[in-house]
Amino acid sequence: MIRPIKAILLRNLLKLQRDRMKLFMNLFMSGLFLFIFSFLMKSTASGLDHPMNYLISGIIIMTVFQSALSNSMNILEDISSGVMKEILVAPITRWQIAIGHVLSTMVVSVIQGLIIVVIGLFMGLSLSFLSAIAMIGLMFLVGLTFSALGLYLATLSKESSNFQLLITIISIPLTFLSGAYIPTIALPTILLPFVYLNPLTYTTAAFRYITLHMEGLSTTELVKAGVAFDIHGFIISPLLSLLFIAALCMLFFVLCVNRFNSADFSRVKIFKHAH
Repeated sequence: MIRPIKAILLRNLLKLQRDRMKLFMNLFMSGLFLFIFSFLMKSTASGLDHPMNYLISGIIIMTVFQSALSNSMNILEDISSGVMKEILVAPITRWQIAIGHVLSTMVVSVIQGLIIVVIGLFMGLSLSFLSAIAMIGLMFLVGLTFSALGLYLATLSKESSNFQLLITIISIPLTFLSGAYIPTIALPTILLPFVYLNPLTYTTAAFRYITLHMEGLSTTELVKAGVAFDIHGFIISPLLSLLFIAALCMLFFVLCVNRFNSADFSRVKIFKHAH
């Protein structure tokens, strides 16, 4: 049961290793956002301790999120090229194929996130052993959550052009309303309902709580730092955020496996630019 999943996982990792341009572009965008928003952070986050570390932690988890979504398009490429047809006739079940693809995308997204972590260490980010372990564990959870969502959307769209458009429509507003680049405390009040409905808000908050060693802060201080949220007197703590992410992970995972089991891949199209 494990061997087919492992084979798909290793194949997709090898495929990414050969496609170094995709890896470079994802990391380049993270570095670009780090450069641009570092100036904004200095002017809007005067009440935060170590604002650059605050920004770096947000960019790390956004790298994992965006990589998990974008790399899910590999499944469409496999279907269009005929590779998936060969896999489907093998003596393995569809759910094993789905899990193999989700896990490979998750691992790739975590690797890209870890590269940003290394860059952050050179920029002053400090991590204890326990916080590093907890941080990596949360990165795997977030990678698994949005890899599952990405596979679900890929099998739903069935065309790479539609999938890329869908990912853009989803990722841009979720990213900028999550507090990853601009602290939620600096956003206009009118946007707060959208911030609270955004799952990435709680992903970013839980990740910052772990990465920036905020265990000793009071609830009031956590709310002020944008790591806990006071919604009409109801406090959403980092622990509640973590539980929400875990529930979301289970939901997306079940949805993507069920969708993959029933999907018709005979009409999948890959958009290619004309030369």
